[in-house]
Order: sequence, then structure tokens, then C-alpha cells
Amino acid sequence: MRWRALLVGFAGALCLAAASDPAERLADPAKEAQARSIFRDVRCLVCQNESIDDSQAELATDLRKIVREQVSAGRSDLEIKRFLTDRYGEFVLLTPRFSLGNLALWVAPFLVVLAGAGLLAARLRYRPPETELTATEAERLQRIVRDETY
Repeated sequence: MRWRALLVGFAGALCLAAASDPAERLADPAKEAQARSIFRDVRCLVCQNESIDDSQAELATDLRKIVREQVSAGRSDLEIKRFLTDRYGEFVLLTPRFSLGNLALWVAPFLVVLAGAGLLAARLRYRPPETELTATEAERLQRIVRDETY
């Protein structure tokens, strides 16, 4: 039992050591903090559900390196994000920027539901009135009901 706990602890320490390689970090703490804040907003294109800050994929490591190089060059967050979106598309951002295309994607489902509700209401409102049965139809219905009851 003690060996198992020791093995689990060693594996956890190894994972933490691999997750934050000190050789990759920038020397300036302010620039490293800027890079880390960008990492949290950039999607890992391999994992797709994680930021590059959380991902251990090789592409995420490459993206972290690119972001750190850009931060070291003195670029702003906006310039770095624009560079990444020009290269990989807007999908690379976990929180996409506001645009008419994104607005259409968010609003379209609500418009479809409203249009469907409007069509349903119009259909129910303007349906033809129910008519009474003719004498022949009423007699036929009575015969059907009588035959099924016996």
C-alpha cells in the first residue's frame, strides 16, 4: 500500500514537472503573466476542449512557444490574437470576438423558434371552422359504432 501511494505521488510530481517546464518560461514575470493570460484564451486545436495552458499536446506546446515569442517581441494581446486567428482561423480563440457572423450564429436558432411559433399560431388561428356532419355521415357513423360495440 505504501509503495502504491509513493508511485502515485511520483507520477503526479512527474506530470506537474512536465506541465510547466521552467526552460520555456520567460525571464520577465510580467511578460510571462501576459503570456499565461493569452494561453487561457487560446484553444488547443488538437484537444479542442482545452486551452493551450491546460493541454499537453505538441501543438499546444508549439502555440505556447509562438505566444511567448510574440510577447517577448513586445506585441500586445490584440496583435497576438490577430496573428493566431490569421494563421488558424477564429476557432483558435475560446472566446471569439463580437462580429456579425457570430451574432447571426447566436441569434438564428431563436429566430427559427420564433418563426415556427408564429407559423403555428397563424395556422391554429386561421383554420377552417368545423362543420356539422351531414345526415348520411351521421347515419354511417352510427352504423360503425353499433357494429363495433357487438
